[in-house]
Amino acid sequence: MGMSVANGSGDNGRRRRRRRHQPMSEINVTPFVDVMLVLLIIFMVSAPLLTVGVPIDLPETRAKALEGDQEPITISVKESGQVFIQETEIDIDEVVPKLEAIAANGYEERIFVRGDQNADYGTIMKLMGRINAAGFKRLGLVTLEERGS
Repeated sequence: MGMSVANGSGDNGRRRRRRRHQPMSEINVTPFVDVMLVLLIIFMVSAPLLTVGVPIDLPETRAKALEGDQEPITISVKESGQVFIQETEIDIDEVVPKLEAIAANGYEERIFVRGDQNADYGTIMKLMGRINAAGFKRLGLVTLEERGS
C-alpha cells in the first residue's frame, strides 16, 4: 500500500506523454489548394502555346478531323507567301529536300499543309505539287470547322 501512494505521480506523467504525442486529427487543405491554383495557372498559360506557332487565318469547311498517332509535319503558307515547316521559315525550293531528310529517319505520317485563306492559291498548289512529286502521298489540307450554316 505504501508503494502505490509513493508512485502516484507516475500515472500523471504517462497521461501527459500521451497527450503530447497524439496525432492531430485535423486536415490542413491550404497547401493543397495553393498547389492546385498554381497548376491551374500554369496550364492556363501553357495551353495556348501548344498550337502551331505560325498565325494563319484558315478557311472553314464541313470536313471532319483526321486522327493520327504521331504529331504530323505541318507546312504553313502565310498570306504574304512565306512558307514554314513547323515554326521555321524556309524557302519554297528547300521544302522537298528538308522533307526528304526527315523521311530518311523513318517518318511515314501524314503531312499537313496549312494555307491562309487569303494566300495565293497558286503558291499552295505549287507547294503541294512539289511535295507530291517527291513521293509524299499522304498530304492533308488543314481547315477550320465551318461556323453556322
